[in-house]
Amino acid sequence: MRKFMALIFVLTLLVAMPLGQAAEASELKVGVVFSIGGLGDESFNDAAYAGATQAAEEFGIRLDYVEPDDIAEMEDHQRAFVEEGYDLIIAIGFLQESGLEAVAMDYPDAKLAIVDSDYLADMPNVASLVFKEHEGSFLAGYLAGRMTETNVVGFVGGMEVPVIFNFQTGYEQGVRHANPDATILINYAGDFGDPGTGKELAVSQFERGADIIYHAAGGTGMGVFEAAEENDFFAIGVDDEQDGIAPGYILTSMLKRVDTAVYDVIADLVKGEFHAGVHRFGLADEGVGLTDFPYTADLIPDEVKEGIEEVKQKIIDGEINVKSAHD
Repeated sequence: MRKFMALIFVLTLLVAMPLGQAAEASELKVGVVFSIGGLGDESFNDAAYAGATQAAEEFGIRLDYVEPDDIAEMEDHQRAFVEEGYDLIIAIGFLQESGLEAVAMDYPDAKLAIVDSDYLADMPNVASLVFKEHEGSFLAGYLAGRMTETNVVGFVGGMEVPVIFNFQTGYEQGVRHANPDATILINYAGDFGDPGTGKELAVSQFERGADIIYHAAGGTGMGVFEAAEENDFFAIGVDDEQDGIAPGYILTSMLKRVDTAVYDVIADLVKGEFHAGVHRFGLADEGVGLTDFPYTADLIPDEVKEGIEEVKQKIIDGEINVKSAHD
């Protein structure tokens, strides 16, 4: 119902009001087009929403959003916001890049941003908000490599796409840095919204010996958490702080500060400093990292926590070179 009402709201604006009449001249308008799965994913979309609402409250801007049901709708929503005179349109997720490319070309004066894609980095009106997922995932892998008791750990990915490969390769490097002899099981669900398959893959990895499984799979990862609770092994969450979804079974979450990226691009707009090109967020600027173990602090030895801080600083200082999936 929320998706339907949000869509109707934007369509009503287009039909009922002339361009630019929706707000006072001094009020900036920001439109967000969420990725598949919408709000309530306790992950990527929710993090983006948190950053956008924080900015809206602090700066007094108008914020509207839509939650597409499929990829085919995304470009239409982007265009609707542009045609209604929104000052900034933020597309959440790489699935929107082809639609946004067409919109950027058709509306060269529009200010656009996209999270998780640098495909449009050369467009003069698109800000590409991307992350060094491999750096944060290295820390998750290091933790798994230090904490595993079976010497087998797992990774469950959503779709086999470059951004998820970045999570995987960083995780693998971290595990091997901590524990060169560990076995790493890798499976992909082929979907970001299929918790049933996520659970099946996690159970399969558990049955093959994995006692810690990291997911980078959006809503599919909810199945990994369910499997962890039912089979008594550890999981590692992603994007947002997911530790509380299954308290005590999620060692930590690899925070990908989509909220920070969305907040920052809106803040730039407010200051009149919006600029196109790549905006990259990594460990050095706290764009990625781990949670503070809110439910598992007593389970993780101090020497492991200290080790995480040491490798984190070495990555920031360049002493450890974490390769991305593109290197």
